[in-house]
This record gives sequence, C-alpha cells and structure tokens, in this order.
Amino acid sequence: MSDPTPVEPFEMTVRVDPADIDALGHVNNIVYLRWVQDVAKAHWFAAAPPEDQTGLVWMVVRHEIDYLAAAGPGDELVLRTWIGAAAGLRFDRHTEVLRAGGRKVLAKATTVWVPIDPATGRPKRVSDRVRKMFSVAG
Repeated sequence: MSDPTPVEPFEMTVRVDPADIDALGHVNNIVYLRWVQDVAKAHWFAAAPPEDQTGLVWMVVRHEIDYLAAAGPGDELVLRTWIGAAAGLRFDRHTEVLRAGGRKVLAKATTVWVPIDPATGRPKRVSDRVRKMFSVAG
C-alpha cells in the first residue's frame, strides 16, 4: 500500500436559515462557529478510513475567526476547509465561509483540534496514516 497523502480541501454548501439571523439582521457569530465544526466533521467522514472514524473523535481546543462581511437571510454559502500543520496532538484546520455567488470570503477561521478516544474521552495519538492524511508539514 502506498504512503497516504494529505487530503484535498473539502467544500459543502449551506443556506442561511431564519434561526441563524441575529438582532442586527445578519448571521449570528456563533452560527459561523457551528459551520466551522460542521464542515470539519463532514470532511473527516468523507475522507477518513472507516476504522479511523469509529476509533477517533475530534475536539476543538481553539477557534480563531475573522468576520469580513455579513451573510443574510436566505444566502447560499460555501463552507471550504483544508488541513494545516500538526504538532503533537494539536491539528490545525482552516476554514472559509464564502458567498456562493461570486465566492466572496465572508469569514476565515483557524481551528485547533485534538484527537480523542471516544471510549475514554481522553486525548489519543493518531496512526501515522491519519497524521499524514490530516496534516501538512508545518
């Protein structure tokens, strides 16, 4: 079997729901964080081997997000994510929220994830395969 290579960036679309809108008439900041987590999870399940999916879950230990422009009711958005560097048990992941029409970047996020053993709830070292698939040289 050949050495695994880092996974490609991943995209999914979402439509802004009325419940996503805050008192200012645009998407609430916490919704962007939910989307960051949703697209990361979808990427993991789309790319990770099944045996790794059952033996590993990911927990966020840090979010950093820049809000660049507002999304509003009914907007169709693209959530785009890709992997970053890993150091020990900390794996960086990058995400952009873009308006589907024109692909204007509305928000950018960097999130640090830690792999967790679902049976114990404790941090868990990943296999070399997972490390090579879900991180790039830093």
